[in-house]
Amino acid sequence: MEFWFDFGSNYSYLSVMRISALAQRHGVTVQWRPFLLGPLFKALGWDNSPFVLQKEKGRYMQQDMARECRKYGLQPWKQPSEFPRHSLLPVRVALYGEDQPWIAPFCERIMLRNFAEDRSISTEADVGEVLAALGLDPAPILAGAQTDANKLRLRERTEQAHQRGVFGAPSFFVGDEMFWGNDRLDDAVTQATRA
Repeated sequence: MEFWFDFGSNYSYLSVMRISALAQRHGVTVQWRPFLLGPLFKALGWDNSPFVLQKEKGRYMQQDMARECRKYGLQPWKQPSEFPRHSLLPVRVALYGEDQPWIAPFCERIMLRNFAEDRSISTEADVGEVLAALGLDPAPILAGAQTDANKLRLRERTEQAHQRGVFGAPSFFVGDEMFWGNDRLDDAVTQATRA
């Protein structure tokens, strides 16, 4: 099962925090697919998150996120003081390490910084702190994530998302079948067990 997400996406927070345990329980392998939502939104004619552009939707989202965090037993939702947060660097790092054993804990900690602690995730110091907390040497990972090759790979990944019909995050693919939204994570896992 492919898991498409962006660290600036609040509903991706819910899925990042749940997907590893859920997939393990059902014997499903997760392929992490970090990408950038911003270019997809621009292709739809939006210059910001729909939760910012439509105030009513934004107010609803804050209430819904608090409910969902309670439902799943996650750390309390804290509306980020900056929303959406700039996620380019952590997405580059996640792309660079998407096949590494540290991908899930890295993503979880970045999401917790953003959505439970209301802390920045955009600088080398921010991301380096997360990597170091996982017992990793931040310098080579940050350097590898910011190479021209990895930057190009992220542009290609985001274009791939567009070509596959992704219009929001989180999105999940089982084969060519797409499931959109945190509320479809369980359905995607169930489908993957049948594949």
